[in-house]
Parts: sequence; structure tokens; C-alpha cells
Amino acid sequence: MTEFWLISAPGEKTCQQSWDKMMVATTHTTNLSTNNKFNIPDLKVGTLDVLVGLSDELAKLDTFVESVVKKVAQYMADVLEDSRDKVQENLLANGVDLVTYVTRFQWDMAKYPIKQSLKNISEIISKQVSQIDNDLKARASAYNNLKGNLQNLERKNAGSLLTRSLADIVKKEDFVLDSEYLLTMLVVVSKTNYVEWQKTYETLSDMVVPRSTNLLFEDHDSGLFSVTLFRKAIDDFKHKARENKFTVRDFQYNEEEMKADKEEMTRLSTDKKKQFGPLVRWLKVNFSEAFIAWIHIKALRVFVESVLRYGLPVNFQAMLLQPHKKNMKKLREVLSELYKHLDSSAAIIDASMDIPGLNLSQQEYYPYVYYKIDCNLLDFKF
Repeated sequence: MTEFWLISAPGEKTCQQSWDKMMVATTHTTNLSTNNKFNIPDLKVGTLDVLVGLSDELAKLDTFVESVVKKVAQYMADVLEDSRDKVQENLLANGVDLVTYVTRFQWDMAKYPIKQSLKNISEIISKQVSQIDNDLKARASAYNNLKGNLQNLERKNAGSLLTRSLADIVKKEDFVLDSEYLLTMLVVVSKTNYVEWQKTYETLSDMVVPRSTNLLFEDHDSGLFSVTLFRKAIDDFKHKARENKFTVRDFQYNEEEMKADKEEMTRLSTDKKKQFGPLVRWLKVNFSEAFIAWIHIKALRVFVESVLRYGLPVNFQAMLLQPHKKNMKKLREVLSELYKHLDSSAAIIDASMDIPGLNLSQQEYYPYVYYKIDCNLLDFKF
């Protein structure tokens, strides 16, 4: 279970008392959750108008940054392909797993200086994550094009004899080449029709060279036969072959073209291997950056919402709860009981009203400040 509830409650005589009270209610006798203090530094409060506007902006920024975090994580899984079991070890924040980072969260003073205004900090995060998003689109597009071109070539070299490339199957000696009158054709014959082919191929047209057929290759269902005939009989032969359920492949032996195809495949395969390592490293670094930015936005939201709800001077305790899966409903009830005294205005608040700063119409309302952090960032489970 990697869902966390990030909540805050006003400090009583001290913030420690608020923490102790919550711990008693949720762990000492009931064991409803695993809890950690969530350390938010003394940020610049600013004016009430700025806080109200910022609350709405941060809600939108939270959604955007979470979407970028998920995109980077999902693309990491896509790039690793058959090594998806290694995805989790690459999705780290500051070199530690996500649960450890969240539960031991420390504000990054170097990236987000607390002497800056809250608005400036949110703009720093917005620019940083927008850049990651734009870079991801460019890198993913380039890598996906390369991967797609390689897959198309690989597809040509696989599949049934009816569709696959024949360049790696046939040899020069299988063909009559440079003849003004004769041409070697390739025909796909179902294994159940081998006897029929041998009996009839010479009579499919007047100008088939007798005893000129050879089986060149077999797959699970069919065989590839060569047959030599006069050029002027090609159309008639194709028509009669189709009537007899033999499939003529349009193929001309051209060494230069075949060599170019093989070289292109080698080049694409080499390019993909060259790009793989740097791309995984970029994803790893920028996943960490985006995830760290996301948790800092959660911290900003808790700070702003706590000041709006509980007033000044700033006096609240932020707490990170990891609910035990079977006790989530009970935990919610305990928290509601513990903090119902904060809800003096609940009787007159209509949750359908859109009050700036409280986002009541967009999420369920609780008497305490609450945000969810879900570290399940991928569409599949390991």
C-alpha cells in the first residue's frame, strides 16, 4: 500500500501536542496507520489575497506535475520493454525509493529558497517541470520513431512466407539472372498442397521450364518454391497459380537493395542501443526531479491551506499518514471525530459553493487540511 494522507491540524499549546494527540488516536490502541511528521519550513506568508489566488493555482499545478511524473514513469517502463522488473529500481527520488523520500521529506533549500515568495517558488517549480515535459516529448518522439522504423523492418523479416521479407532466405544461385527470355519466380505453397504443386506447376502455363522448381525454405505452414519460366508467360502463370491457391510473391533479386536493407537494419539497431543508455539515465534523473517537485507542491498546498483555514500566526502540524489498507474507513472516522471541533463553519458551508482557497466543489471536504499522495505511478503492478 503506497497511498499517503498528508494532513495538517492547528497547533495546540505546541505543535508537538497536536502530533501526540493524533498518534494516540490512530496508532496507540487502534493501529490504523503508520505516521510521520511532515516537515515544512517557515515559508513567507504574503497577503491573504495572494494566498487565496495561489491556492487555486497550486491545485492546477499539482495536477499538471503529477501527470508529468506519471508520464516519465510510464515511459521508463515502455523503454525498458522486457526488463520491466527493473522499472522500480530506476524510479527513485534523491537516490532513495519513493516511500522513503516521502516519509523522510526535507525541504530542498537550494532548489526552492524559502526567502522567495510562495508565488515565486511555485513559478520555479512550474518552469522546471514544464521543461521536463517538453524535453520528454522531444526525446520520446525521436526514440519512438527510431524504434518504430526498426520494428517495421523486423516485422518484414518475420511473419509468414506470404508477407515476410525474402531477402535473408534466398540466394543468388536460386535465380536465373540476366536472361533476356527467362525469369525465376517465387511461389508460396501450403504444406497440404505440396503434391499438387509438383504435379501441376509445369502445366500452369505453356512456357514453364520443366523440372525447374526447388523448395527453398519452409515455415510452420508453407514452403517457398522457385520456378523458372519465360518472361512472356508471367501474367498467365500468376493467374493460373492464383486459381490453384498458389501465391506468387512479387520479388526481384537485387543484391544492392538487399544489402541496403540489411545495413539499414544494422544502423537502426545500433542507434537504438546507443540511445538506450542515455535515455534511461535522463528518465531516471528527471523522474527524480519531477517527483521531488511534486512533493514540494504538496508541502506548499498544505502550508497555504493551513494558513487559510487556521489563520495567523502560522501554527500547525503537518503529518503524513500511511493508512493500513483494511482500516481506511475507520481511520477517516477517527480523524473526523478528532478534528470535528475545527469545523465550526461546516453547518453553514455548502460544498457545492466555490469558495476560493478551499476548493470545496472539486474535492471532498474534511474539517482538517487533507491531500492524497499516491506512489502507485504506473498502470501495471509488479
